[in-house]
Amino acid sequence: MDHFPSFEILPGQHDKGMVILGDHAMNRLPARYGRLGLPESAFSRHIAYDIGIEGLVRKLCAQLGVPGVLGGFSRLLIDPNRGEDDPTLIMKISDGAVIPGNHPISEEEWNYRIETFHRPYHNAVSETMDRVANATGKAPLVLSLHSFTPAWKSVPRPWHAAVLWDSDHRAVGPLLEKLRADPDLVVGDNEPYDGALKGDTMYRHCMVTGIPHALLEVRQDLIGSETGIEEWAARLVPVFAEMNADPALHTYSVHASRTGPY
Repeated sequence: MDHFPSFEILPGQHDKGMVILGDHAMNRLPARYGRLGLPESAFSRHIAYDIGIEGLVRKLCAQLGVPGVLGGFSRLLIDPNRGEDDPTLIMKISDGAVIPGNHPISEEEWNYRIETFHRPYHNAVSETMDRVANATGKAPLVLSLHSFTPAWKSVPRPWHAAVLWDSDHRAVGPLLEKLRADPDLVVGDNEPYDGALKGDTMYRHCMVTGIPHALLEVRQDLIGSETGIEEWAARLVPVFAEMNADPALHTYSVHASRTGPY
């Protein structure tokens, strides 16, 4: 196995109390997988990664001075935002693209990808969150960033951004309120996806443990350039900083999940 980092930890001050995550930040694959039988063009599409998120998370962490964790591999290899028992963990087809390198796949290879890529990423997330909690003596505020396509099946999506969540509204309410205060933004609430997904990153690291959190989706055409990334970083830095200053967003409180019992 060639050396391949399954995650990158972005430096920051743990005592500031915040962690920023980018599950689908990168479109990289280890050399042994080639391109999974796909054309190179597939790796510039949303099926491979969340366009714009790597740059946005890097800027937010740098400007806020907080740590972050980036997934180091393409979601086409294995999806870090799915539970280990989720049947969509390794996709055979994504948005119409058949992935030859994922089908057929042996149980041994399935488990290898979990142990080599998926699990180390989540261990890095846990360890980073633990360091923040230990530095402050309080719950960290966790914000996860993703991006979505401007249209789906030729239907335009009207939202500039959206906040996804399960049942813990503590960080979601302030985030929605602050973003919607901008008259130029259309901000979705659990659009274009529902944020309740058993076993995903927010479920695993925050819902089960009672840590305040929110998942923010930004439309990818708005952060597909350096200019767009800078604009959204400038918009989000004061929002995230104000949220992080709220003591209510640094307490532990477990909320029942809409997906069923823990």
